[in-house]
Amino acid sequence: MGIKYMKHLKFFIFLCILTFTVSCGQQKRYIQYKVQQGETMSKIAEKLAMKTPDLKRLNPDVEGEPRANTFLVVPEKKLNNFKNQVKESAEVVSDSIANTTNLNEDERLLEEIKEKFVVYEVKKGDTFYSLNKTFEVSRGELLQLNPELKEGLKVGMLLKIKEIPLEIVSEEIFYNDYINTNKSLKVALLLPFRTHKYRNDSLTLKEIFDRNSTLLNITTDFYLGAEIAIDSLRRKGVDIEFTVYDTGNRRSNQITNIISRNNLNSNDVVIGPLYSEEVSTVASNVNIPVIYPVYSDDQSDFSASNIVKTSPEKKVFREELERYIIENINKVEVVADSNEILLNNTINENAVLDRGNIIIVSDDNYKSKQTSRAIQSNLSLGTSATVNVLSPQNGYIAKERFLELLKPNAKNWVIIATDNNVAVSDAINSLISLPEETTVKVFTFDKGRVYDRIDNRKLAKIGFTYVSDEFVDENSLSTRIFNQQYQKKNKALPSFYATKGFDITYDILIRLASGYDLKSTLNEGMSERVESKFDYRNSTYLAENQGLFIVQYNKDLSLTRLK
Repeated sequence: MGIKYMKHLKFFIFLCILTFTVSCGQQKRYIQYKVQQGETMSKIAEKLAMKTPDLKRLNPDVEGEPRANTFLVVPEKKLNNFKNQVKESAEVVSDSIANTTNLNEDERLLEEIKEKFVVYEVKKGDTFYSLNKTFEVSRGELLQLNPELKEGLKVGMLLKIKEIPLEIVSEEIFYNDYINTNKSLKVALLLPFRTHKYRNDSLTLKEIFDRNSTLLNITTDFYLGAEIAIDSLRRKGVDIEFTVYDTGNRRSNQITNIISRNNLNSNDVVIGPLYSEEVSTVASNVNIPVIYPVYSDDQSDFSASNIVKTSPEKKVFREELERYIIENINKVEVVADSNEILLNNTINENAVLDRGNIIIVSDDNYKSKQTSRAIQSNLSLGTSATVNVLSPQNGYIAKERFLELLKPNAKNWVIIATDNNVAVSDAINSLISLPEETTVKVFTFDKGRVYDRIDNRKLAKIGFTYVSDEFVDENSLSTRIFNQQYQKKNKALPSFYATKGFDITYDILIRLASGYDLKSTLNEGMSERVESKFDYRNSTYLAENQGLFIVQYNKDLSLTRLK
């Protein structure tokens, strides 16, 4: 556990204090106080008419004296009593997750090269032959891009492998981040920390974490990512009042207590809760945007027009894959032996113009069959490709049945439209061992846990391509800056939910910081943050994110974003 456990330990103590409800039923609220230059814990406690040990207990992460321009958790009532005497500094520090960088000139140059070329660092044992097998690039092509290779391969060399195709550059309309410096924001974050459940002296903290580790990790990591977004926007000059509420569990009445005891409508936005039924309850009691930060099968039942769904519906994944295939399968590729191509680059009349061959893999489940037939119908109408559906016989799909439908020297695209373990495994194993003249590319719109059990080398061999609501580019500037900021503050690298917490919070708040209505900014254009894409433009009266990526496995086990 180590650092991760200590992080949760400190945060848990903080939340226990933050969400504590006194026995008389009156809920205390806590907000954040900005530390001024030269202030100490004792001076701040004196200013707020509270005891220094009480202030320290509210801020267990503060070691020694607090730094200027950082934030402390303080009782709202104490701060409100002092507000008429204290006016916080509004110094604006230019800092952006997209623009701030301490990179030196060499790293800047490398970033520019990576925008245009696939780059690879030479490792021990690499040869021109191994590079050719991995990247399908000849020695001559490598020499043309890397003249220094005349002296041979050297460990640590950075090679330009090939140009990145222009087709992957998005032509989408992007939202332009804009901040109105006169705009201040009030934000409420509702998450199920469930601290009230553990007010039992007989339980150790280790037992608490072990009993509910999954929910605790999701909740705390999302919060910690959101906190980085708040910090970043504050440094850009956005005045944000940030309040956190513990929603408890499904069976508690915490949500109704929060709604009845607090004026949530005084906020500009509510982020959360995580449970779908609680989101509907909150949305029906406020007239401000309510952000649903996770995916649920029940989200299609939402009816309140002020709910913003940040995770795309599952049907959108399938539609995105269909669009990609329709746009690309019809691109005519010439399939011919070398003796059929003339020296002047014209095509012999006997060469084959391949317009595509699509096979959809289904299973015996009614829903899978229905989905497969819908895909077949849509692709048949949208393309000139041959489209067949392949279903199991006697519980499995024999390799010979694939060979009957696959075409040698042709563009064979296989869509796996099932999450059945046996069907998926059978299909992958059959397709990785085809005759040399028969190649395939495999797609899916639902990359579930079944693919986690499959060797990535098998997926790479068939160019496995899938639809995803996240894409992690570890070399991108925004990813590295976010990772650095998160690690510096939390002594750990961000998890999936921490990054989601940042992306969702940052995207919503920077749109609100423009001073315009959130709905209008959502319609202005899509945005991309650290790992997420947000595109609400074509949604119905509800704000529904439809931002997705098309991602492909490469032969070297890396991932490429195709769209």
